[in-house]
Amino acid sequence: MSTKIKILVVSNYSNTVSARPEAEIFLKLVRMGVEVEIMTDKNSTYANKFIQSGIAVINHTPSSKISHSSISIIKNTLKQGNHDILLLYNSKAIINGLLSTMFLKTKVILYRGCAGNISSWDPFAYLKYLNPRVDKVICNAASAADLLKKQLFFRNSKAITIMKGHDSSWYDNVNKNDLSSFDLPKNSFLVCCSANARPVKGVRYLIEAMKHVGKNYPIQLLLLGSGHDDKTNIALINSHKPNNIHLLGFRKDSLSIVKASDVFVLPSLNQETLTKSVIEAMSMGVTCVITNVAGNKYLVDHNKSGLVVPIKDPKAMQTPFMELYDNKLKHAELGATGQTYIQNNLSGEKTAQEYLQLFKDLLPLK
Repeated sequence: MSTKIKILVVSNYSNTVSARPEAEIFLKLVRMGVEVEIMTDKNSTYANKFIQSGIAVINHTPSSKISHSSISIIKNTLKQGNHDILLLYNSKAIINGLLSTMFLKTKVILYRGCAGNISSWDPFAYLKYLNPRVDKVICNAASAADLLKKQLFFRNSKAITIMKGHDSSWYDNVNKNDLSSFDLPKNSFLVCCSANARPVKGVRYLIEAMKHVGKNYPIQLLLLGSGHDDKTNIALINSHKPNNIHLLGFRKDSLSIVKASDVFVLPSLNQETLTKSVIEAMSMGVTCVITNVAGNKYLVDHNKSGLVVPIKDPKAMQTPFMELYDNKLKHAELGATGQTYIQNNLSGEKTAQEYLQLFKDLLPLK
């Protein structure tokens, strides 16, 4: 007679919005009959939701990459709980979790959300994704799985692509920001980008692109995220005549600003898989313009669910903004099609079903 599959998850669910797609997987798995325990901060918002759903929450979050206390806590939890599977979702959880499973029979699954920064020649990689103790790696896009499969000493069957699901209803209660505090020109056509200042995001190419917008187009860029006010960016922005870029910094109401915008743009250079900010914008019906990095191309089918432009090409990047301003019908159709695409292809229910099938494949006797 089969028994329930029992899993232990180690992750960080402090930020409710960013954690939601991942956290919702386990709420669904419980309803599918999986026994779930989650090791995270017990004071987080999602911890309360877990507990209310019958998930046991262990109040611990690994605070360093190698922590003897974290290793001990995870190992003792696995020994006492007799878990079938350990799921590890971030760097600190992965290293401590793998070290804790030495001499245990528990299956180990890692999560990989990036399509770069891994190499067989990097000794540190063998503490994580290339560790022979790993049974499976759940990749958030095929591009991440493909990169793993190219590594020496990595068994191809370990990498599996399961995309984090979303639910458009999560954004029903997000109200459009009235934007009155931003001193924008009247009748502006608003392009929004939400990304922290990391080179991989390609934001400087976007800033440069705004220089090429035609003078008769009332297109304004709203740039959300921390760290964009460095000297290089400020000098580039100040060279725009007139200035059509607004640095808004980090804001807790970023979703309301995205929803009030006409276009969402992400000028990534590489390594992206399925970027959450793009999925959020598409879920709210905002037309998206992205660069042709491997992972995000799954989200946007050019001229059907959004627009795709070459990387590192400012002139090409600004062209869709003017095109969408000129063609209001196309603009509306792309936004609606993008929203439908997310609903049909990235449902949370589908993600949970794929997780459950993975567990059954790993535990054929259950």
